[in-house]
Amino acid sequence: MEILRLTRLASRRTALVAISAAFCGACRSRRQESGPIIQFSRIPQADPNGRSRNDIIEGSVEGARPDQQVVLYAKSGKWWIQPLVNQPFTPLQKKTSKWTNATHLGTDYAALLVEPGYHPPAILDKLPERSTQIAAVVSAPGAAKPPSPMLRFDGYDWRVRDVPSSRGNFNDYNPANAWVDAAGFLHLRIAKEAEGWTCAEISLTSSLGYGMYEYTVDDTSHMDPAAVFGMFTYDYAGGALNNREMDIEISRWGDPINKNGQYTVQPYYVAANVERFNVPPGKLIHSLTWQEGRATFRTVRVARDGSRGALIAEHTFTSGVPTPGIESARINLYSFARGKQHQKDPAEVVVEKFTYLP
Repeated sequence: MEILRLTRLASRRTALVAISAAFCGACRSRRQESGPIIQFSRIPQADPNGRSRNDIIEGSVEGARPDQQVVLYAKSGKWWIQPLVNQPFTPLQKKTSKWTNATHLGTDYAALLVEPGYHPPAILDKLPERSTQIAAVVSAPGAAKPPSPMLRFDGYDWRVRDVPSSRGNFNDYNPANAWVDAAGFLHLRIAKEAEGWTCAEISLTSSLGYGMYEYTVDDTSHMDPAAVFGMFTYDYAGGALNNREMDIEISRWGDPINKNGQYTVQPYYVAANVERFNVPPGKLIHSLTWQEGRATFRTVRVARDGSRGALIAEHTFTSGVPTPGIESARINLYSFARGKQHQKDPAEVVVEKFTYLP
């Protein structure tokens, strides 16, 4: 329910140091010794034909002021501003000066640290040098392979989360907790490991926008009360629009007497943005139909013959519905640590089918 905080696993710190070191020369070549330094900590894969695909790009700035921001570019022949022409700025985290955003794929990636009032061009033939309006510039070639593990589910490529998040309080994610079986069904699990519970999340590598998102899900009535199964949209670039997050969530939020389903258009703390309902046992189809100014959620049973059965719940939101950006559809299973009961048992959810209809 909260904005994801992408910190790195301790076991990956060495790898990140290596990434930063690899591009340190580029940083030095584009800064004065007394100026700020931009570093990448996550660089997407190089793809010259990747403008229809996206990934997460991250980094940090040393020596930045609070009023400065980052502008990102991806190269595909020319340099194209990222993630969107109407959302050209990437803010710095106040305490750490780290930055995170989405980007369309390209052959190379660049980050500019800019002054307030700077108007970035949408397209560049070449990157600019430092100036009174540009405090630092860094560029790097795309990675040889995707920085996250990938899986193929229902005809789409999905990133598999391998870093922690603050969703649910704080959770670690293990890529081994997400897989597709021989029948083509997606499995997500919460597993007990030596250092605690680990969770699962996958996200699409393309942005689909308006349309119907539909998920056929096996029985979830057996889940631990603290487990949360979510089907949602999320956009790192959409902070002003609550990250374009719209959720179908199955959970009792750590309290066995709670209803175990809800539809949400963020922010969740606005009462009118949440519709709760009871999710019965059995196989169900959950859907979100996203239209201009409307988000309609439905849950129906799957009959024995595989056809659509009885309606379980339905709700339409007409206030606070975001417009499309560079959001991605996501599916996750995580542990909610803020309820009356904490996670006691492992959990597993099987998603038989994902369908998108424009």
